[in-house]
Amino acid sequence: MTLKTQAARKSAPDLVRDGLREAILSGAYEEGQQLKQDELAEHFGTSRIPVREALRQLETEGLIEIQTNKGAIVKGLSTDDVLEMLDIRVALECRALKLAIPNMAVEDLALAEAILFEYDQMADPSAWGELNWRFHWTLYCPCNRPRLLSMIEANYGHVSRFTRRQVSLATGKAKPQQDHNALLRLCRDGEIDEAVGLLEKHIEQTQKSLRSSMRRR
Repeated sequence: MTLKTQAARKSAPDLVRDGLREAILSGAYEEGQQLKQDELAEHFGTSRIPVREALRQLETEGLIEIQTNKGAIVKGLSTDDVLEMLDIRVALECRALKLAIPNMAVEDLALAEAILFEYDQMADPSAWGELNWRFHWTLYCPCNRPRLLSMIEANYGHVSRFTRRQVSLATGKAKPQQDHNALLRLCRDGEIDEAVGLLEKHIEQTQKSLRSSMRRR
């Protein structure tokens, strides 16, 4: 991976930041893992200066913590942190959906339906999280609020990094898919209040599953 071919479009610190963010959120870097600047600079094909800037930006996002003796460490989240972030999900995503439904085109609904079909066919649980995100994101994008969408994306990334490990297969995919199909029908019919209400309950179920998962541990 190098920066040269994309340098004209993004600055080096931004490219390093985006690459590291994706790696952390996907679980490629584990909680508590040290991020060494020399290794990152070699990996991204750049000097240490863009790496240092990228790490500072990721610290402000809450993904890493820069410690005096250890340097940059992938930051963990407590259960209470994640439960609060799920509350934030309710606030942000319900607002986005409310704004999005009147703007949804046939193509948006068709894409959401195709994602659900792929979800139904997918037997690998490790892929369910990504399909879930793609479905929700497809419904929110027509809200045409770039800052709101950016906040949703950042918050969802934090939450999914934690819940993917903690909730695991606790809920399976039958109940989430039932909610997804019902949500899509409500969006197609323009039933804004009902769709927003269902979305809120859908996210709250993740909170309940997380609490249950933690009790079993």
